[in-house]
This record gives sequence, structure tokens and C-alpha cells, in this order.
Amino acid sequence: MGKRLAMDMPDESIRGEAITAAVALGYTIDSRWRNPSEFINGRNEIIDFLSRKWAKKLDYRLIKEMGAFTGNRIAVRFAYEWHDGPDHWYRSYGNENWEFNSDGLMATRFASMNDLPILASDRKYYRVLGRRPDDHPGLSDLGFQLYSDNAGRGFGF
Repeated sequence: MGKRLAMDMPDESIRGEAITAAVALGYTIDSRWRNPSEFINGRNEIIDFLSRKWAKKLDYRLIKEMGAFTGNRIAVRFAYEWHDGPDHWYRSYGNENWEFNSDGLMATRFASMNDLPILASDRKYYRVLGRRPDDHPGLSDLGFQLYSDNAGRGFGF
């Protein structure tokens, strides 16, 4: 299985205003995020962003794998499946770069991703909603292979 992240969050069981606010406590008060189309600054904007995201992306199932780390920085790759209505399924692929402060809170999160429309029959994540079981296949096990350049650097899809 791929390198599982202890921070395999947010997972499908995370919903609601109180839970979203609790998740945001893992980030610095002035945390900076870059999502493909948004720049997010601070916990209040993180809460707003996550609330909007989780209201839109239904039956959200996520898998993240660590690509690299050094010091207080981690690079991860991810794929998640979701739908926005009956039979409108998507798989979102991407990479994130995280930086943590000395208290272990995430200070920056920069994400790059693409949303690919898929047929319901092309889904790969059929597990029940909630935390991904420890024995569930990782990204590489599901055929989402890593790539690298000729020097062996890099990762992604």
C-alpha cells in the first residue's frame, strides 16, 4: 500500500459547522492556502471554503499519499471521488505542498488539481463513508501510478 498519511483528513465523516471549525484548528490563525481558483487567508476563510466545498462535493471519498518530506514541509498527492448530483461523478487529482509551524500547525497549503468527469461505473472508491480503512488500497494500488523524471525526481499522476 502507498504511504498512508496520519493526516488523512478531511474524510467523509467530517460535516457540519462545528466539525469544520474543529478541523480549521489544525491550521495557524493566519494560514495561507492556494487552491486552483482561490487564495484563502486565515481560519475564518478556511472554514468558509471547506463549508462550501463539502456542501458541493457529495459522497466525498479521499485518498492521500505522501510524496516527499523535509524539515517542516510535506508534499502529498491525492485523488478523491465525489458527485454534485445524480450520476454527475468526478475524480479530482492533484498535489499539495504543506508547511508547518513549530507548534505543528499547518501554516501554508498550496494545491494544484484537476476535476475529471467520470461515469459512476468508473468509480474506484466504493468503501463506506468515513475514515478510509487501514487495509483499503492506496493510490498506487488502484493504478494511480507515480511518475518521475529521468533523475528520479517528482511525483504525481
